Amino acid sequence: MSINDCKIIELPRIPDARGNLTFIEAGRHVPFEIKRTYYLYDVPGGATRAAHGHKTLQQLMIAMSGSFDVTLDDGFEKKLFHLNRSYYGLYIAPGMWRDLDNFSSGAVCLVLASEFYTEEDYYRDYDVFLKAAREKRR
Repeated sequence: MSINDCKIIELPRIPDARGNLTFIEAGRHVPFEIKRTYYLYDVPGGATRAAHGHKTLQQLMIAMSGSFDVTLDDGFEKKLFHLNRSYYGLYIAPGMWRDLDNFSSGAVCLVLASEFYTEEDYYRDYDVFLKAAREKRR
């Protein structure tokens, strides 16, 4: 996979004077079966989250409230995404390193994941990630 496989997905939006509604359906709006959901919140100003990669995990990341930046890295190229709308999700393909920063006050990051948590799927060391990413492209 490459950075070009990662993209913003516009989610359905039903506008209403009483408040908008957005829904997400696995297989229709998310290109994987959702096995885990988690969210980040109360991130202190100036803090960075993530700083890891995944071997096989796919994710959809959504700014449910506020905004933050996601920098994705496939070992060859980096790309910055600014998330600030609850009806846009960032699809993150397998094999990407990710860094999250620039959280606004009150930001909430929702993550839908294709797999249950398993430590074996993580790259925690950037140099190990780079080596694996470059070996895959040979």
